[in-house]
Amino acid sequence: MNATEQTATPGDDEVPAEHEVPEELSLAGAFPEVTREQWRELVAGVLRKAGRDRLPDPVEDALRRTVATGVSVAPLYTAEDAGDLPTAVGVPGLPPFVRGARPGAAPESGVPAGWDLRQRHAHPDTAVTREAIAADLDNGVTSLWLHLGEGAVPVAALGDVLADVYLDLAPVAVSGGLPAAEALLSLVEGRTDLAPGGSLGLDPLGDQAASGEEQDLSGLAGVARRAPAGWRTAVVDATVFADAGASAVEELGCSLAAGVAYLRALTDGGLPVDEAFTQLEFRYAASADQFTTIAGLRAARRLWDRVGEASGASPDARAQRQHAVTSSVMTTRRDPWVNMLRTTVACFAAGVGGADVVTVQPFDAALGLPDAFSRRIARNTQSLLVEEASLARVLDPAGGSWYVESLTDSLAQAAWAWFTEIERAGGLAAALSSGLVRDRLAAAWDERAKRLATRRDAITGVSEFPNLAEKLPERQPAADLHPTGGLPRVRAAQAFEELRDRADAAPTRPRVHLATIGPVARHTARATFAGNLFQAGGLETPAGDGASGLADAGTTVACICGTDGDYVDSAAALAAELRTAGATQVWLAGKPSLSVDGVDGYVYAGCDALDVLQRVHEQLGVPA
Repeated sequence: MNATEQTATPGDDEVPAEHEVPEELSLAGAFPEVTREQWRELVAGVLRKAGRDRLPDPVEDALRRTVATGVSVAPLYTAEDAGDLPTAVGVPGLPPFVRGARPGAAPESGVPAGWDLRQRHAHPDTAVTREAIAADLDNGVTSLWLHLGEGAVPVAALGDVLADVYLDLAPVAVSGGLPAAEALLSLVEGRTDLAPGGSLGLDPLGDQAASGEEQDLSGLAGVARRAPAGWRTAVVDATVFADAGASAVEELGCSLAAGVAYLRALTDGGLPVDEAFTQLEFRYAASADQFTTIAGLRAARRLWDRVGEASGASPDARAQRQHAVTSSVMTTRRDPWVNMLRTTVACFAAGVGGADVVTVQPFDAALGLPDAFSRRIARNTQSLLVEEASLARVLDPAGGSWYVESLTDSLAQAAWAWFTEIERAGGLAAALSSGLVRDRLAAAWDERAKRLATRRDAITGVSEFPNLAEKLPERQPAADLHPTGGLPRVRAAQAFEELRDRADAAPTRPRVHLATIGPVARHTARATFAGNLFQAGGLETPAGDGASGLADAGTTVACICGTDGDYVDSAAALAAELRTAGATQVWLAGKPSLSVDGVDGYVYAGCDALDVLQRVHEQLGVPA
């Protein structure tokens, strides 16, 4: 072979061997085929090594995690778990709308148009609100949500607040009941150039849920006839149920019941079925549990399509318009900067789940009225996901996932069962009055509260990795805009934060002495764990070798930290020494199966951390 032959390149019709593309591509072709049974054997082996002697059948049930009432997720999903679901969800823009209410691309760009970036304003100072609105609209926000009424934007100031807003470009939604709706109607009366997508925000059943006072739905149809073209009259605000502790199942079921009640009121008032459907917008909470949020939004569209089908509505009218709002339940006052991460995940989930409108609450929402910085972060969260992450370029990116399709179906089935239970009870208004909804939501929250108390549902910066030296940002107090007398309002971090507040208010910060055994290498793991747990209740945790540092710590509560081997040799003796040195309560970092004499309790992964902290507070006399 000569030099010319050695350097010759392939001709136009030749393809180098390394670039040849096989007719069929097997993604896992280089790996031996495995079965679910093989995987189960490996899982069982790991669990037994971790001390689990009794295992369920099938073994993966040991790793199941509850995400909503009656709905849990498994650690592994395959095609057999989804069954025929991926082929039964349709395509984007067509019934049953599981894959999205939008049919495809924006004509001018060739890509999906994304979602409406809607930010909420409730500052009572008209000048501040007007300035904040201008900043939002100048920096990517595409619609406005104004809360009108006492403690929020004054109803009479609505015209002044919107004086600089081009209403033909930016839709406006209001909350605040009939006075707010009437104010907005008066402001836009006679105009035919309004941007579509606005909302009058009437939600009488949501008001009943929050206040406990029965509401009249008979006037909905009359207001709907006055609504501008392309606007929605009523909003089914399911966040009132989420804020009361509902899981995704209760939130979806209650939203269906409210939507059906509004349909009845609108059609009884003379509106055709299709027109009644186009008068409703649904508002859901988006949480940092991203897959439950994604599946929940997909399930909601499927369920509402089924309501439309049973009501005789045309397919075009049955697509549910969804407004996703980042959850208030997940928002913390302590270490509020972590809320930026929570709202980012929730916003991501809302976009992937197909929400038409998204609102990101500022990270400091639980502290008071947001400032310019927190509003900027909130709107930029959405702008970055849409414009830079190009999240909206793919329709239903979770579609076809065995996990997501299975979870979507499970949520839909459970929510439909709850919805039909409400209907059998006479509808949502009757179920609210009878206490059926309150009791169901309380049961759902009790289950969640147990996971929070044991830190199975960890709250970063609050129940895990607290920072006792943190300095919270100062914010102007916000008025409580939510009625009282009906369903409660809860936050996941509330119980831990109340303990932190009590400890912070004490004349001197209460302490727990970590009595360590042996060298650092042996006790550091459990000392770190115990310190993290006690600090979640605002308790400082000075450490010392054995009982020697108890007096200097200025406390009468101690926690022994070491290894199981060390405990066998010296934990009981150390507990006695601590008692002699003045300890009135002694804990041990380890499981109760250790059965050490002289200790009052045990702290370990999965223990009721709230109960431990409350007992320590009581022992130390921390004022309630």
